[in-house]
Amino acid sequence: MAKITGLGGVFHVVKDPAATRAWYQENLGIGGEYGPILKWSEEAGKDPYSLIGPFTTNEYFQPSGKDFMINLRVDNIDGMVAQLRDKGIEILGESDEGYGKFAWFLDCDGVKIELWQQIEGPDAASNE
Repeated sequence: MAKITGLGGVFHVVKDPAATRAWYQENLGIGGEYGPILKWSEEAGKDPYSLIGPFTTNEYFQPSGKDFMINLRVDNIDGMVAQLRDKGIEILGESDEGYGKFAWFLDCDGVKIELWQQIEGPDAASNE
């Protein structure tokens, strides 16, 4: 039987796709001809995964006002937050949930980005 193997991408409409690609390259270090490309790799002691999380409202995505948010995995959230702050990007908040550490900011198009450093595997998160 055929199966889904991971997140293929997040697609959204912006005014200037070239400027958005450049912003992601300059500020997050991810780029590609058609947009940021994320390649999966095994993280020591973890089971890397992506999640498609439905919400009943867009309240969690505020202050974006969009009906979606992008979650990006990071290997060192404290380092990434420091890099973003050095570039003048406002960090909206940070949280340590035990199974992972999170931080949020808006990209150049007002899309809320959630950074996530996984601490535990998916089973630990679902058992809480």
